[in-house]
Amino acid sequence: MKKMTNMLIVAAAAGCVCGALTALAAEQNITQKDKLFSPATVTIKKGDTLVFENDDDVVHNIMSTTGGSEFNLGAQKPGAKVSQTFSKAGEVLVICAIHPRMKLTVNVVE
Repeated sequence: MKKMTNMLIVAAAAGCVCGALTALAAEQNITQKDKLFSPATVTIKKGDTLVFENDDDVVHNIMSTTGGSEFNLGAQKPGAKVSQTFSKAGEVLVICAIHPRMKLTVNVVE
């Protein structure tokens, strides 16, 4: 009986550790500096979130018009952070509505 209890405790602890690691991996940071996204290309899993941090001295407006993955995060002042979760697999083009040369390719995989 004690051996069975110990096995259950070990299994529960392993599940908690794995769950914590999964939660940490589900969020990635994208910076905006010199009117560019960094990195310019990222691969994430479906359901993951990108956190956009404006390290620039100008306002940005992050958005996508990619079919099925449309969003508009609105005006983002310098120093602000906003996030977007990607729930559909495929390639998503993210742009700044204010600065047309700012482009980020997000590859969302299963």
